[in-house]
Amino acid sequence: MAPSASDAAAKASDVAAKAAQAVAGTSSSAKDFKKEAGAARVLGAGCAGIAELMVFHPVDTTAKRLMSNHGKVSISQLNSVIFRDHANASVPKRFLSLFPGLGYAAAYKILQRVYKYGGQPYARDYLAKNHGDSFDRAFGKGNGKAIMHATAGSLIGIGEIVILPLDVLKIKRQTNPEAFRGRGLFKIIADEGFGLYRGWGWTAARNAPGSFALFGGSAAAKEYFYKLKDYNAATWGQNFVASIAGASASLLVSAPLDVVKTRIQNRNFENPESGFRIVSNMVKHEGMTSFFKGLTPKLLMTGPKLVFSFWLAQTLIPAFNKLM
Repeated sequence: MAPSASDAAAKASDVAAKAAQAVAGTSSSAKDFKKEAGAARVLGAGCAGIAELMVFHPVDTTAKRLMSNHGKVSISQLNSVIFRDHANASVPKRFLSLFPGLGYAAAYKILQRVYKYGGQPYARDYLAKNHGDSFDRAFGKGNGKAIMHATAGSLIGIGEIVILPLDVLKIKRQTNPEAFRGRGLFKIIADEGFGLYRGWGWTAARNAPGSFALFGGSAAAKEYFYKLKDYNAATWGQNFVASIAGASASLLVSAPLDVVKTRIQNRNFENPESGFRIVSNMVKHEGMTSFFKGLTPKLLMTGPKLVFSFWLAQTLIPAFNKLM
C-alpha cells in the first residue's frame, strides 16, 4: 500500500527535525571525528610552540620569579624581584636578563607543545573509536564529545612528566641560576639522574585537571556557543574565543598546584624539599593566598601566551591537514 499523504508529511517533518538538530549541534556524538594527518599535528603544534617561545619567554620568567619569591612583594620591590642582579642595569640589559635558560626553554616548549597539542588528538581518536558510545551514554551527545576531548587532554597532560627534566632546568635557570654552579647540561644529568624528576607527582596532579580544563573549555565553547559538529571546522575567530575559554579555565584550576610545583623545581639540587613540606610552610608562614601567588600576572601575561599557542595550534593543524 502506498504511504498516505499524512505519513509522507510526518516522515518529511521527522527528517527536517533531525537535520535541524544536527545543524544546531545537539546531536554531536563523541564517536564522530575527523582524523588529521600526523605530520599536520606535529607541524601545527611545533609552529605554535616556536611562536610562543619567541613572544612570551620573558613573560614566563617574570611569572616564575614572582611565584618563587617568599614573602609579600611591594611595588617598590618588584624591580629587584623580577630583574634580580640586573635591577639597576640599563633597560636593554634588564630585558635580556629575562631570557635565562633559553636553550632549555626552547627544547622544552617545542617538545611540550608538540606532545600536548599534537598528542591530544591521538588520545581523542582512541577514546572516540573505543569508548565514544560510552561517553555519549554517560553524558549525552554533545556533552559526551566535549568531555571526551577534555579527558583526552587530561591523559596527555599526565604523560607530560616524561619531559619534566627540561622544565626543571628551565625553571632553575629562570629563578635559581646558582644551582648550576658552572655545570653543563650533561654534567647535571650525570650528577642528578632521576633527581631531575623531583616533583613529578605534583606535576601530574597539576597537569591532569589543568589539561582537562584547557581542552574541555575549548571543546565546550565550540559545542555550546558555536554549535559546531566538527570542531576542526572552526574559524580562526572561533578558535580564538574557544582558546580563551580553555586557557582561563586551565589557569584557574591549576594555579595552586603550579605554585607548589615551581617551588619544588627551583630548589638547589643538593637541598630538595618535599611538596608536602612546602605546602605546610606556605600555609604556616604565608597563608592560603600564597597558593595563588603569580595568578594575576599569569592571567594577564601567561594567559595570553597559552591562548596564543593553543589558538595557533587549533588553527594550524587543520590548515596543514588541508594542504596535505
